[in-house]
Amino acid sequence: MATRLTINGTAHDVDLPENVPLLWVLRDEIGLTGTKFGCGVAACGACTVHIDGEAVRSCQVALADVWGEVTTIEGLGSPDNMATIQQAWVDHQVAQCGYCQSGQIMNAAALLAQTPQPTDQDIDDAMQGNLCRCGTYPRIRAAIKDAAQRLSEET
Repeated sequence: MATRLTINGTAHDVDLPENVPLLWVLRDEIGLTGTKFGCGVAACGACTVHIDGEAVRSCQVALADVWGEVTTIEGLGSPDNMATIQQAWVDHQVAQCGYCQSGQIMNAAALLAQTPQPTDQDIDDAMQGNLCRCGTYPRIRAAIKDAAQRLSEET
């Protein structure tokens, strides 16, 4: 089935079955490998992307069910022009192995877009379900709070 998707501001035409998970469209068809496969059942969060600003698990969204513009970690920022949340991640040395970090960052970015000054409970609620086997949750919370502060100073 021919489908047109807008991913990170660019239109892409793909000809795949409508039940193919968005994760595989992004990785295998478009070549955006920052979105990771973790569990395949939406339990770990490694595959988190935004659709129209909403954090979703791309392993569980079929191609036919994509309802708006998709933003991946590659669309959030780049190494030479990082988004505020990405820079906070680096500054707080959040990543250990790094595998789950793109999903964590995408979830955190969606949180900050909805809740500019999140409480610890807001962060815990939003990040629940993003598995980090390295246990960097205290640094994740610190990075999110730091990014929230930086964003509030920019406005």
